[in-house]
Amino acid sequence: MKVIIVDDEEVIRMGLAKIMSKLNPDIEVLGTFPNGAAAWEQFEAMCKQGLDVVITDIKMPQMDGIGLIEKIRDTRSGVDIIVISGFEEFEYARAALRNGVKDYLLKPVVKTQLEASLKDIEQTRQTLNQEKPQEMDQPLQDREHHAVETVKETLKNNYEQPFELDKLADSVGMNGNYLSRLFKQQTNMTITDYLIQLRIVKAKELLIGEPLLRNYEVAQLVGYSDPVYFNKLFKKIVGLTPKDYKGKKWPGAD
Repeated sequence: MKVIIVDDEEVIRMGLAKIMSKLNPDIEVLGTFPNGAAAWEQFEAMCKQGLDVVITDIKMPQMDGIGLIEKIRDTRSGVDIIVISGFEEFEYARAALRNGVKDYLLKPVVKTQLEASLKDIEQTRQTLNQEKPQEMDQPLQDREHHAVETVKETLKNNYEQPFELDKLADSVGMNGNYLSRLFKQQTNMTITDYLIQLRIVKAKELLIGEPLLRNYEVAQLVGYSDPVYFNKLFKKIVGLTPKDYKGKKWPGAD
């Protein structure tokens, strides 16, 4: 089992690492980090090394444990999380992080409780190993690429439908903000701009291929209920109004 420890107190990081080395020789501490930001920076690299468990504090500078957990969950990496927390914020941690967190341990961490938690994770992972979807074995980068390609295909097939970022993000198991950043990073376009591009391409096809359609009908067919907005958007992108584009003599046309 491969673990990382995230806590802003060095003595706690070192103490937990020492405890785990004595608990089981098969437990490997891949790294220790003073805050969520430092851990997140190395998260993908840790996943490639086979990271199983993140043990994290709640209160930390730069990025707290809640922020780190949200980012980890967005990746759908399958990494388990154990929260360690001081008594004063323990109830808050339990309420805020109930979903998706494997266990909550009070500071100072009791060795037997940590051991029981890690054993439970190990047993669960062994049970699920044969049933684990192939996607979960893919590197994080591959899963992210697959998510973006899925979104692109979904938009191509549903370009005329109202755009709902949260619904789209749910379909690939991410939150909207994470998906938006990921999509822009991989395509150099926002999701909105990509959708607009699809709609304008289809509008061009309709204007030339279905000349009897009125402009407002073309607008509706590509997802715009307001024909005035559609006309302005089309001209901004294409350089011609839909009417002028339809009437233009294109090479090869009779």
